[in-house]
Amino acid sequence: MDRIRILGGKPLSGAIPIGGAKNAALPLMAAGLLTGETLTLTNLPRLVDISTMAQLLGELGVDVDMEEGGRCTLSAADVSDTAPYNLVRKMRAGVLVLGPLLARLGHARVSLPGGCAIGTRPIDLHLDAFKALGAEIELEEGYVRATAPGGLKGAHVLFPSVSVGATENVLMAATLAAGETLITNASRAPEVADLARCLQALGARVEGVGTDTLTVTGVAGLHGADYQVIPDRIESGSYAVAAAITGGEIILRGARLDLMDAVADVLAKAGVEMTETEGGVSVKRHAGHLRCRHCPRHF
Repeated sequence: MDRIRILGGKPLSGAIPIGGAKNAALPLMAAGLLTGETLTLTNLPRLVDISTMAQLLGELGVDVDMEEGGRCTLSAADVSDTAPYNLVRKMRAGVLVLGPLLARLGHARVSLPGGCAIGTRPIDLHLDAFKALGAEIELEEGYVRATAPGGLKGAHVLFPSVSVGATENVLMAATLAAGETLITNASRAPEVADLARCLQALGARVEGVGTDTLTVTGVAGLHGADYQVIPDRIESGSYAVAAAITGGEIILRGARLDLMDAVADVLAKAGVEMTETEGGVSVKRHAGHLRCRHCPRHF
């Protein structure tokens, strides 16, 4: 497909299901490496990155069962320590297996991730955090080799800048580290909070969920759990804006208003009402044009 033809001018109406958040699902899948018991995830979106992560976990020895309807079971009874370049290079989230492998096995060899369409993003923050937990890091032939022969030890991890991925990686590693780990300037993204809640369901001891300060008390081991991936806030917000600009009224099935605060606040000022309903969120534009404080006219 090299073009999309849109015939506009009609209000959108009806209901549309919202899929699970990819950026939440990928670290949740990586978290399956932390336990030898089964982690069952539901509401996974059907995307290439999800399939790639499933392949990567399979290469590491995880028994991955992807079912219809967004259900996935992960059983990591026996895992290997090497994540190959041919899979990690395909997505930035591949590096998220480093923390769980290091914490569980005491050693890991993970390919450096490739760049992305918006430029390269180095993983220095990830590696510095692991060093703070007592890991030894070496870079060799495009791979990160991390070892912690005596196991990871709790420490204070202060991020110089906010990083979602680094927060997720060290959060997973800290669940099995000895003692207490304090993570400050942590990302407060909903996807990080979702990972923390999944880890709690697996038996991890995590406090401060949703804040920029996370306290993790390491445990000897984690168990299995069933967990549902949060709905995608980007997808939800996109459909909400589409309904607003066309003067329509739609129901976002499975969406959560608490994950859309920023969009809801802006749309409310523009004259669009978003309310929680049974099983989702309703989006409706009030009569008349959209309001804009910074525009010369309404539209």
